[in-house]
Amino acid sequence: MTVLRRTRSPSPRRAFLRTLLQVSMTAAPLVAALSAAPAAAQTEPPAPTHAASKAKPAKNAAKNASKSAPKKPARKPAVLPEYGDRADVMAFADAQAESLGYRREELRAILALARPQPTVQRLILPGPPGQAKDWGAYRQRFIEPQRLQAGLAFWATHEAALARAEASYGVPAEMIAAVIGVETFYGRIMGSFRVLDALATLSFDYPSPLPPGARDRSPFFREELRQFLILARENGLDPMAMKGSYAGAMGWGQFMPGSWRRYAIDFDGDGHVDLINSPVDAIGSVANFLKEHGWQRGMPTHYEVQVPSDTAARAQLLISDVLPQLDARQFESVGAQLSPQGRAHNGPLALIELQMGGAAPVYVAGTQNFYTVTRYNQSSYYAMAVIEFANTLGSWRKATGATDAKPASGGASGS
Repeated sequence: MTVLRRTRSPSPRRAFLRTLLQVSMTAAPLVAALSAAPAAAQTEPPAPTHAASKAKPAKNAAKNASKSAPKKPARKPAVLPEYGDRADVMAFADAQAESLGYRREELRAILALARPQPTVQRLILPGPPGQAKDWGAYRQRFIEPQRLQAGLAFWATHEAALARAEASYGVPAEMIAAVIGVETFYGRIMGSFRVLDALATLSFDYPSPLPPGARDRSPFFREELRQFLILARENGLDPMAMKGSYAGAMGWGQFMPGSWRRYAIDFDGDGHVDLINSPVDAIGSVANFLKEHGWQRGMPTHYEVQVPSDTAARAQLLISDVLPQLDARQFESVGAQLSPQGRAHNGPLALIELQMGGAAPVYVAGTQNFYTVTRYNQSSYYAMAVIEFANTLGSWRKATGATDAKPASGGASGS
């Protein structure tokens, strides 16, 4: 991977690491003071207190009683130890340094500057149990006028790059644009967490105990931390300066470090792979990611289906979740009714269930291309939001009278 453009700091990586080591080994207190400031900006803001300030006691006696009552000391949030003081983190640095291309002292110094983030711990956990999923509410978060208008502007600006990506990888331009729109609102929301802090927190301080149904994903994030450190070294990047989501995803398309190294491409031809400052590189990289994960040119993402009323028959179709494993004949053998296009589909399908809160669920028959979109984010709700955003964006663009100089590659969905 070639060197990424650096817009914030002109210092080469060697000078950065030399300074980092000098500060770390000779002025540790100064390091702690300097590094605490950016980390503090990522912590959760304090809860508003205006309701308490407006509360007034009904009687003077109550007011006097409240004055005389002993005050409870304010409860301080738990403070996680800094990683430079953690034997397990320093052991990780010693064990991984050589394989990651660092000297032990270098990697120790970098990890010592990471700061645990309680907000990251909170955000990584699933929502409270018992909450019904609601596809309608989820859809409204993304299929809305402002984001669609931004998508039209993005498509108009990058029409040539989107057409070239579709021709090269077989992924429709509207699908590529939809992924970027859903992920970051076309570069407006790319994350404000230091990636090093987020990945270190999820590697060494994954929430515990976990709520029912959640699992410890620290091994995954520890590997992503390794990939991030390699990415920074390979591209001469300052690991302390890179920002992203609470999970460590970066850039216009929100690539995790491992996906960046495996699937990101230099699509603007400037000799650099830059998913943060180059939307054209992001366009090509999103298309490449989807193709590498099985996108089939011209195949719809899903078909309409009427599910059987029998609960057991419906459960039989849902057993494979989003992975297509049943053909059209097997769908119909248990009472499902596919659209004519779905009955003619040559390949496996999966019954996708989208819950609607207290209303009846919505069902579609997903193809391999629907499954491919879930490889970007492992959620059928996410995939359907991207697909419907793509369909709506394409319709809006046609309504403007825009014409695309590219061969048709099939719509996102079938009837």
